This record gives sequence, C-alpha cells and structure tokens, in this order.
Amino acid sequence: MIKKLRWKVVAVTMTVVTAVLLLALTAVFFSSRSAMESRTREQLQQALQGAMGGPAQPGRDGGVPCFTAEVFAGGTVRVSGSSYFDLDDEDDILEIVEECLERREDSGVLEDCHLRYLRERGPLSIRIAFADSTLEQSTLRSLTGTTILIGLAAFAVLFGFSYLLSGFVTRPVEKAWQEQQRFLSDASHELKTPLTVILSSADLLSETLPTESQSYADNIRSESRRMKKLVESMLTLARADDGTHKLVFSPLDFSDVVTDTALLFEPVAFEANRQLLYDIQERLHVSGDGDKLRQLVSILLDNAIKYAPEHEPIRLTLTGEDKSARLTVENGGSPMAPEVVSHIFDRFYRADNARSGTEGFGLGLSIAKSIVTEHGGSIRCESDSRSTRFIVTLPLKK
Repeated sequence: MIKKLRWKVVAVTMTVVTAVLLLALTAVFFSSRSAMESRTREQLQQALQGAMGGPAQPGRDGGVPCFTAEVFAGGTVRVSGSSYFDLDDEDDILEIVEECLERREDSGVLEDCHLRYLRERGPLSIRIAFADSTLEQSTLRSLTGTTILIGLAAFAVLFGFSYLLSGFVTRPVEKAWQEQQRFLSDASHELKTPLTVILSSADLLSETLPTESQSYADNIRSESRRMKKLVESMLTLARADDGTHKLVFSPLDFSDVVTDTALLFEPVAFEANRQLLYDIQERLHVSGDGDKLRQLVSILLDNAIKYAPEHEPIRLTLTGEDKSARLTVENGGSPMAPEVVSHIFDRFYRADNARSGTEGFGLGLSIAKSIVTEHGGSIRCESDSRSTRFIVTLPLKK
C-alpha cells in the first residue's frame, strides 16, 4: 500500500512538473522562432527600402542573404541583391516571382525554394524581397533537438528528486500504517488466548449449570465463537498487509478446488432454502495456495447464501477465458446501489439493508480481495436488476 501511495505521489508530481516543463520549453521555442521571423522580416523590409533607392542595399548589410524583385505593370522584372543567389538564371527567378505573385499573403515562405518573402504594392510596381530561409530552418531544427534534450534531462533529474521527496512525504503515513498493522496483529494474538479460555470455561460451566440456566452458557459460547472468528479475520488481514505470512504456491487444479467447495456448501444452501447450481469447466490449472483458494470460494458462496432471497438459485460458474480462469458467483435479489458496490470490498463496510438478520463483520469480502490480489488476479462486483455477481479472474498456469 505504501509503495503504491509513493508512486501515486510521484505520478502526480511528475504530471504537474511535466506540464510546467512542456509549457516553458514550448514558450521558449515559439518565442525564439518568432524572434527569428521578426528579424528576417526587418531585413526584408530594409531590402525593399534599398530597392526603392534608400540607404540600405538588399543583401549587403551582413545579415541574412536576400534579393529583391520589382515587377512593373508591363511585365518587366528588375532583380537586384546579394551575390549569394544566382540572379542570372532568369527562368528560375521568373518562376519564383510568379509563384510569389500567386500567393494571397503578402508574406510567407516558399517551401520548395527555401525562401521567405515580403511583398509590397506600389503605385507603379510590385516589390518583393526574398531571403534564404535555410539558416532559419536549420536553427529551428537545432533548437528543437536542444529543447528535447534539455527536456529529457530535466525530466530525469526532476523524477529523481520527486522519488526522493515522495519518500519523505509518505514516511509519516508509512509509520502510522505500520503501527496500525502492528496493533492489529498484536491485539489479535493477545485476544485469541482469553477467548479460548472463555470457550473452554463455558463448556465446563454448561456441565454444572441447571437446565434452566443453560441458555446463559450457550450465549457465552456463541458470542465467544463470533468474537474468535472476528479476531482470526483481523489477523488474516494483518498478515496479508504486512507480508509476514508468505503463501506457498504450487500447481493445482482450480476446477477440483471449486468443485469440492461447492459440494461442501450444498447442504448449507439446502438448509437456508436456497438452491446451489454450478457449472465448472474441468482441468483449469493455476499456481496458488489451495487452502486460500478454498477460503476464497467459501467466502463468495457464504456471502451469496446469506443475501440471496429464499428459494432463489445461486449460480457458480468456472470457465477458462484466454489465459485466465473466470469464477462467477451470482445470486438474485434487490440490486445494490452504485455507492455500495464501490465500497463493497472495504473493511467493516456493510450496506444498511444487509445488516438486519445476518451475522458478520464486513471482513469476508476484504479477505477475498486480499487472497485474489496475492494470487495476481482481480475481483469485481456487478449488481443490477437481474442479479448480483462477484467475478474473479486468476491467471492460468502455462
């Protein structure tokens, strides 16, 4: 539990950090790209001024290489600019100018030619300035690679710090959890002995009491057995939580385990005026603890018998699906509310409508869930107007 909590803290922290980091790096990237585009447009504007006879000459200011083309109404094109470009190739120049004139936007990039352009319309001509965008694109690619490397490095460093800090954050919770588990385990152990003494004393006392007083001894025995069952359940959960009790896994036929348990519960269902129906697929093998798996099936059947209406059938099915064994225990009755289903596996939780007329402490399904978890499976509850179903899946042995 503590390990899961720690990873949850790491996940939440890294989600926030990653979002902030992505936002910051994206802002840096787009601001850098915008700055480069603005600088290039300024030089293109200066090139247009040079074409008009201004002090700036296109492509000769030490900046990005550029050239200008002035298109007159009669179709004449005058080109001037940096020697970086081959301005003697008239066909290429005319093709570039025609493509630029066809564009609706007055500024943009000619991807095929790797040129950024800026267009201005004058009273007698249309002036177009072109600048090489290769350097801009290579700078952006380099910036993208650098940004990714910085982001990955920052992510790794922040992940390490987040994992270390999660240890400090969860340390008080871990300490409280360990103390709680130690208390449950110690209390369960300490209560077993006096309960055994009480049961033994009640048995001896019943032999000496007159008949009219036997009911008192019976009450003592009944409540002591009930309390002993609660203590054993608490001890089982405490051992499952702290990991002190390691299960001994071995290959076993889960079909035989389910069949044997169902046969044991047939008279129990009969006495409770319920009918137990089962359909069990043969030779489904799993790796697990046989005693624990029998306890799992017993808990589910006992729960179904308690809460199913009289004369209603209880259906138990076991099938193999893909790489899993699927065990379903189903009983009729009123559907449980969604808020009840969501808490059905919580310890000591029992729905109000289930408390009357039934014995128990609300620990059986918690124990069932811990058994399934220890075997690497899953358990869930479904409830609707048709029935209430507990579905267990366990990995099949290869």
